[in-house]
Amino acid sequence: MLYRDRMRPFDHVTAPQDTHQRKLSEGFSRALSYTAELHSRQLKKGTGAPYIAHLMGVASLVLEAGGDEDLAIAALLHDAVEDQGGRPRLEEIRQKFGERVAHVVAGCTDTYDDPKPAWHPRKEAYIRHVRHEADEDVLLVSACDKLYNSRAILHDYRYDGEPIFRRFSGGRDGSLWYYRTLVSAYREAIDRLTHAPKQGLLRVIEDLDRTVTELEALIESRKPVK
Repeated sequence: MLYRDRMRPFDHVTAPQDTHQRKLSEGFSRALSYTAELHSRQLKKGTGAPYIAHLMGVASLVLEAGGDEDLAIAALLHDAVEDQGGRPRLEEIRQKFGERVAHVVAGCTDTYDDPKPAWHPRKEAYIRHVRHEADEDVLLVSACDKLYNSRAILHDYRYDGEPIFRRFSGGRDGSLWYYRTLVSAYREAIDRLTHAPKQGLLRVIEDLDRTVTELEALIESRKPVK
């Protein structure tokens, strides 16, 4: 069954319903403190905002999409390996928070190297990983990360226009290519799953698609008339 056949029309998609309360344990509190310590000196590109705002935002999207505590912790830590220590950091995360969290963090990491490799080949490799290898846990955290980022780009572009793309290694065209290609990759990944994906994941991918489409349309509308 194709991805599009599994989706209901967007207007009828609702947040996943749970018949029991999903409470967070002391483990989440430990992960939040650990995240704050790791990223205490890191700021969001071009904004001056503490980077942890992004990490908490992604964790919030994961929980709202029906993700459990392990996935919320992985969302908090999804950039820790890439930005704060490479493979040794991943092993520390495995010891502190378990194999499943470490697996998802690894699946959201596009490089273990410092300095990072060239942007475009690195992103192409990550797209291949999403398309052919990522499981549903990784797909949810990864897609929530990209949804948060695309919404932030759209918000900032509305107010500040083209200069915001100076923050990004891919620039405007590279950034649009990356997010649009990821939408396709997430959909292809859904189609290769051997089980029906959770509704929350499908909703996140649809929201990402709509956000990227809105950004593309806004950029097109602001192009000078020739």
